[in-house]
Amino acid sequence: MRIILWSYFFVAVGGALGAMARFALNVMLQRDIAFPWGTLGANLAGCLLMGVIAQLVATASWFNEAGIIPDQYRILFAIGFCGSFTTLSALVMELHTMLQRSELLQSFAYLMATMVGGFACFYLGFMLTRALRSLPVST
Repeated sequence: MRIILWSYFFVAVGGALGAMARFALNVMLQRDIAFPWGTLGANLAGCLLMGVIAQLVATASWFNEAGIIPDQYRILFAIGFCGSFTTLSALVMELHTMLQRSELLQSFAYLMATMVGGFACFYLGFMLTRALRSLPVST
């Protein structure tokens, strides 16, 4: 029961940090309402980070032996932080707004940039982490 309570705590903390980071990124990138750069940036960066986390989790024995991040921290980053940093609801709302303004080309470009770019960023994060992990460590 104690582990479950800590897991909820880590999700809550990660969620709060992810939401604040997303808001900060949106403030930095969103200069006008013509295109939702803030949400696109958050979704792509979140996918990149999730790829890194997925690769680390995929090699859990190394992950745990290195003592870098216990299981609860994976919950903090993957579910909490990335879950609130990236957002489907903002994507859908912004697509709706663009379609209401008859911006068909821009809305399609935004959707494709998010979906294709999101997968590409996830894969890039996964592969970069795998490559970095395979580098010899000098002691």
